[in-house]
Amino acid sequence: MIADGSSQARNRARILQGAGTEPADAVIRNVRLFDLVTGDLTETDIAICGDTIVATYGRFEGETLFDAQGLIAVPGFIDTHLHVESSLVTPLEFDRCVLPHGVTTAICDPHEMANVLGTDAFDYFLACADRTIMDLRVQLSSCVPATDLETAGAAIDAAALARYRDAPKVIGLAEFMNFPGIINADPACLDKLDVFAGRHVDGHAPLLRGDGLNAYIAAGIRTEHEATSAEEALEKIRKGMTVLIREGSVSKDLHALAPLLDVATSPFLAFCTDDRNPLDIAEEGHLDHLIRTAIALGCPPLAVYRAASLTAARAFGLNDRGMIAPGRRADIVLIGDLARCDVREVFSAGRRVDDALFATREAVAPIGLSSMKAQPVSADDFIAPAQSAEQPVIGVIPGQIITQHLEATLPLNDGILDIDTDQDIVRVCVVERHGRNGNIGRGFVKGFGMKRGAIASSVGHDSHNITVVGADTRDMALAVNRLGEIGGGFVVACDGAVRAELALPVAGLMSDLPFEQVRDALVPLREAARALGVTLAEPFLQVAFLPLPVIPHLKISDRGLVDVDRFALI
Repeated sequence: MIADGSSQARNRARILQGAGTEPADAVIRNVRLFDLVTGDLTETDIAICGDTIVATYGRFEGETLFDAQGLIAVPGFIDTHLHVESSLVTPLEFDRCVLPHGVTTAICDPHEMANVLGTDAFDYFLACADRTIMDLRVQLSSCVPATDLETAGAAIDAAALARYRDAPKVIGLAEFMNFPGIINADPACLDKLDVFAGRHVDGHAPLLRGDGLNAYIAAGIRTEHEATSAEEALEKIRKGMTVLIREGSVSKDLHALAPLLDVATSPFLAFCTDDRNPLDIAEEGHLDHLIRTAIALGCPPLAVYRAASLTAARAFGLNDRGMIAPGRRADIVLIGDLARCDVREVFSAGRRVDDALFATREAVAPIGLSSMKAQPVSADDFIAPAQSAEQPVIGVIPGQIITQHLEATLPLNDGILDIDTDQDIVRVCVVERHGRNGNIGRGFVKGFGMKRGAIASSVGHDSHNITVVGADTRDMALAVNRLGEIGGGFVVACDGAVRAELALPVAGLMSDLPFEQVRDALVPLREAARALGVTLAEPFLQVAFLPLPVIPHLKISDRGLVDVDRFALI
């Protein structure tokens, strides 16, 4: 195959500039380059032609010079698995929010929006990915719906996925949550795997070990972000997976997995955030937070920065990045200190990141502005009739999306179950919001600390029905109905009044406002939740994971309580 003229011209320019025959388009001067091979810091310049690094380890001339004044140069960070929707902002605002933290590549799964809007979500995300400054890559959502134990807004089969397989920004198939379907060779699962034969397929198999894990990996699954212990993660990397160490707003696995990350294991471990909101990003950071936390926990900086870039790139077949070296994409982060990972400057595809660069992007119109189709509810809709006071209760584990399957004795009066705040047990209900059947699932949850009021969310993984947790059924109804009025989002209600809210009208999942406004709105929401007695650090995302019936052990959907270990409704 003969390259076209423009390709030849680009190659010729790279060759001449790399050789020093011509001045480079740009030179970042006076850096200390962190070598991901040896861990050495070496004083050098970095020469760039267009979007590509062409020379390192020397002194170079360029048309444009940037004096780094001795800052350390590391490769741009790669978030290997995330849901942009969980940042509560649109992809273009996510770009503006996290790229200054050094995240030059993000691999997203539009699974949340796809469960609401179907393949329209793929069209929207691919349109956004064509416009972001960072390189936003898309994994096609493999499980829409995730299970038949809940009501989703859409269904995506193998034929629909195949239509998007070869889109330029698509890497492969996103997290395959239906691991029992794979292990049991379910035909629908096999159809999807067949469409993506030879392509990257993400895993999602919490607590899966032994023969079941062997079967899952043998089907072609390559990565895993649900490992929650070092022992589990070690088995998975020994069996050929790349484990993506996750630290999000709710799911926090870094402390448990950090003992596994050293120079020897770093080729098999990468980082991801999965779900992280703008307030946590503002207060802690993004992948830069994972990097400095891992180093503080004792992980060698060489292992940590490899995991954040080189291992991530190789795991997903992005072989044009991950190192600061000739021929690689010019994604470069300048920091003052390796341990602090204090990002000072970011270059994305050779472009210095600043407000002017973000201003060059074309807008993408939001979609899903009429996705909230739930019928109004009343306080009586949340009453739970029963014949026995002995009931299954969802046990929240702070910092994890895994929940306990508890049993508790609840107050039972005239066949009606009531809450028991002395046991820290309140109601949790899921209201179907896609206009399909009007289901309401009813149950009880322990671990919020709630004494009064209610909090409700239209962010409810994976089908994103309305989830409401409450100590008062009237406040629960108020919060749910208010979500319908504002197009989805978060609501806190108490004593018959809305105390705080955040509208998320884009598919009931994302705001159409700048990320700074979303970040600031989360502060009064947290304060309002604490006023109800809530003790969880991130109550709204914790609520969002209660209806996730692919994560052990006990969850709830619009169809009722789900025993995830048996993949069955109770």
